[in-house]
Amino acid sequence: MRTPRLLAAVACTAALATACSGATRPTGTGTGGYAVTPLSPAAKGPLSSLTWSLYAEPYTLDYAQAFDYPPNTVLANVCEQLLRVTPDLKIEPGLAVKWENPQPDVWVYTLRSGVTFHDGTVMTADDVVASLERQMDPATGSPWGSAFKNVKAIEKTGPLEVTLRLTKPDVLLSELMAASPGTIESAAFLAKAGKEYGVPGGKVNCTGPYALDKWQQGESITLKKHPGYWDKKLTPKTDSVRFTFVEDAAARTNTFLSGTADGGYMVPSSSLAQLRASSKGKVYFGPNTAAANLAVLDFKGTLGDLRVRKALSMALDRENIVKAAAGGIGVPAKAPAARGAWALVPERTDGYFKELPDPVHDVAAAKDLVDQAGATGKKVTLVTSTLAPEISVVANAVQAAGRQIGLDVRLKAVAPEAYSSIFVDPNARKGLDLVITNGYDNTPDPLEFYQYLRTGDFGNYGNWSDPVYDAAFDRAAAAADPGARSDLTAELQKIAVRELPVIPVYEAPYSVFLGDRITGAPTGIAQLYYPWAATIGAAH
Repeated sequence: MRTPRLLAAVACTAALATACSGATRPTGTGTGGYAVTPLSPAAKGPLSSLTWSLYAEPYTLDYAQAFDYPPNTVLANVCEQLLRVTPDLKIEPGLAVKWENPQPDVWVYTLRSGVTFHDGTVMTADDVVASLERQMDPATGSPWGSAFKNVKAIEKTGPLEVTLRLTKPDVLLSELMAASPGTIESAAFLAKAGKEYGVPGGKVNCTGPYALDKWQQGESITLKKHPGYWDKKLTPKTDSVRFTFVEDAAARTNTFLSGTADGGYMVPSSSLAQLRASSKGKVYFGPNTAAANLAVLDFKGTLGDLRVRKALSMALDRENIVKAAAGGIGVPAKAPAARGAWALVPERTDGYFKELPDPVHDVAAAKDLVDQAGATGKKVTLVTSTLAPEISVVANAVQAAGRQIGLDVRLKAVAPEAYSSIFVDPNARKGLDLVITNGYDNTPDPLEFYQYLRTGDFGNYGNWSDPVYDAAFDRAAAAADPGARSDLTAELQKIAVRELPVIPVYEAPYSVFLGDRITGAPTGIAQLYYPWAATIGAAH
């Protein structure tokens, strides 16, 4: 249930089961056929520079604070993790060449030798220990801190070996070493930079194919090719990458059409048809792990009654929401974690989702539930924002649906930065009942999403608590076998669908626009941790 990352209008869908594992599969969903594939056509040559459009300026380039699309999109090319998520949603070696679980409560990582930071110094186990311990330090205030909740010690056990000792088995922790929790920075640089680390005007010193050149706040971020990069398969084809920030969806679309920007992820859904028809470039759809959901923020208010949550879910016209909010590219969601999040054992995904009830649109039955709950006329406050057009579209649809069944759904508009605060500041949630989220996984394991519904978790925004759910989660997190863990996670999914701490709305594929002069970009959500810019080059 992932945080302020809520702009995506576009996850592997029910019609795209094989796409989650990297296959290309056309579908007739929505306004026209489309295919999902993890990669755009390979580059044919080098480029001196390219310009990439972000929908907002990153609020940080500190890996321990990066919890949103813009900062992670930039950092994916600059900083690296112990493990790596590939474009087809697999986990492979990264800065660690291997990882072992010799005991259920011990993880051992053997580090890659000869890796240099951007300042030329060599990565050692000391850097890994410092980087991971920083995530756990309360003074850092990392939103990823809860990922380390079961860690009792991080130890250097060799020049190129680091051991994590846990209080109880936690397979998910090791998988998250492929995402922000596993990012490695120079220990010496962290100590030197202090509070200036990763802020505008500050620097970072990681190991990725690109180094941070300059950050002109409010204008652009520029990366330059790192000549000493260790992974020759990902030697950058482009020397310099410049990121620009355009919040308005129409203006951002115009940067694509005019060539001011060469490309960008998360294409505005309102412009999908226009951009797909354009001769200035091409829209590609890629694997996604995200779904648009309604997260309940107050279980002591009107939505504390399960009957009311069920009624609101039944009142949603998801088919029309997909058309209006996602440009017709997507499907109604059956569960809060999208099908694309189930890449751990993808052959079992169909079976898990067949066991779930289909979303029902039944206004009359929903109104009866509201009456039974004694909730007719009661207030529900849904926060909305101009942060993304999709937010307003979904908010208006929810308000209309709620009023049809007797709920007094009121919209509270807040500024974009205030909307993002809801996901990191409990005080910002006061007086609110619902928020529109874009929940996604950073790894191929659906258990990652369901950790955010545990009692007391950072991502459990409404403080929902179910001891049966918590016990089931612990069993899944201790299951080393992927098949067993996947089956146990399916039980968590059933509980979440039954109890609705999060109301699923829709899911759709990830999107990227590539102007006609470039190609080679990964197309899916793995771009948040995979060095996607390194593979982009000339299209001709």
